[in-house]
Amino acid sequence: MKTENIEDIYEVSPIQHGILFHSLCTSELSLYFVQLGFTFHGDFNVVAFERAWQRVVDRHTILRTSFYWEDMEKPLQVVYKNVKVCLEQQDWRSIDPDEVQTHLSSFLKRDRDRGFDFSQVPLMRLILIRLEDHSYQFIWSTHMLMLDGWSYPLVLKEVIDFYVAFCQGEDIPFKPGSTFRNYITWLRQQDSFTSENFWRQMLKGVKTPTPLSNLDIGNLSNPEERYDEVQIEISKAITADLQSLARQHRLTINVLVQGVWALLLGRYSCRNEVIYGCTVSGRPVDLESSESMIGEMVNTLPVRVKIDGEQYLMPWFKQLQEQLVEIRQYEYTSLVDIQKWSEIPQGTPLFESIFVFENQPIDRILRESQEQNKAINFSRPLNLYKTNYPLNLVGYPGSELRIGISYDFRRFDTATITGILKHFEILLQNIAINPEVRLKNLSLLTEQEQQIKAMLEKQVTFNFDLALSN
Repeated sequence: MKTENIEDIYEVSPIQHGILFHSLCTSELSLYFVQLGFTFHGDFNVVAFERAWQRVVDRHTILRTSFYWEDMEKPLQVVYKNVKVCLEQQDWRSIDPDEVQTHLSSFLKRDRDRGFDFSQVPLMRLILIRLEDHSYQFIWSTHMLMLDGWSYPLVLKEVIDFYVAFCQGEDIPFKPGSTFRNYITWLRQQDSFTSENFWRQMLKGVKTPTPLSNLDIGNLSNPEERYDEVQIEISKAITADLQSLARQHRLTINVLVQGVWALLLGRYSCRNEVIYGCTVSGRPVDLESSESMIGEMVNTLPVRVKIDGEQYLMPWFKQLQEQLVEIRQYEYTSLVDIQKWSEIPQGTPLFESIFVFENQPIDRILRESQEQNKAINFSRPLNLYKTNYPLNLVGYPGSELRIGISYDFRRFDTATITGILKHFEILLQNIAINPEVRLKNLSLLTEQEQQIKAMLEKQVTFNFDLALSN
């Protein structure tokens, strides 16, 4: 460590501490590894692109940060004054276009298998692959120790803004971004006693996590690649109906989607109370510039939901929304501490599934940038990441709501995940069609399946009456 190049040193946040702990305790280098990317088309200025990345790294301290933990009482993050950005370039123009996707999949896996040395900066890799004369694949690999899901679109937007300016022979006045130290300082000022009381009360009486055993197939056929992902799109018509319903009842789409996941967990586990993990932005309103701060601030917290079949749907959603608002007051709390305060035995996770709602999807940021800057033309956004949870459900807002599930396929198979997504789609459709229903009357069956069920029930009743008459 060259001390003359050190700008600052401070403790890691509880969230970073947890990620670092899990990362160091596993041999799987791709855990908490994030790969984002997209393809550029047209005339692309490689020099301006690399220069744009350098400018963004210069602006934000977390992009110039490494981590140290050996022989230390507490892990520390070290911010460097100057970090040089290196854009790794490859030329694949000689590869048959039909084989590019296979090569790309293999390349992405090798990149994940490289992992990161947390003591080195920058804690990311920038890779530009030339596919054709006017076509490039860009890959941005990094680690969740450094950035959360909220930060990635912010960084990309800055890079694109600088790139466009440089291509036009212009510049954007340099202003340092908000330092991540401000967030660490804010964390130290929070009332841990009040937070502990809240979480102890919220989890009181919970002895076991919500089981996924009814879905678990224990597939160990491919232990090397842990995760896969499946997505569905909800039609524009149903999405519009759900958005209208949310506005009418002063709910968010996030709450509607999250509530459906809670209902499904209840059905699958045969329980009237479930616990799942929910990611929160972790960006406090009383911290200046927190919305634009770059860093790892997102947190995953337990949500405990009671499912009373007699309750009507909309009041139940409002109750869930109020609960989520209350949790936000204590969203800074370390999950490690919450686990310790709960009645679930140590070593047993609070939950096995997490819900994420992407308020700033990468593809939307790219689309908006492309609309504003016609010189930029990109497509096929890539977004791959792994956590230590076997089931991760993600909601992507838009004119067509998307639902994705990334899963550990040593635990689940594709057919199971596809079935979950189908149930998800059916519940959303049924909620849009009939929101004034009791929870117990929400059906997981398609319209055709409901007709078949009704016909079979009618046939059984007829046969039973016929038997009695004889």
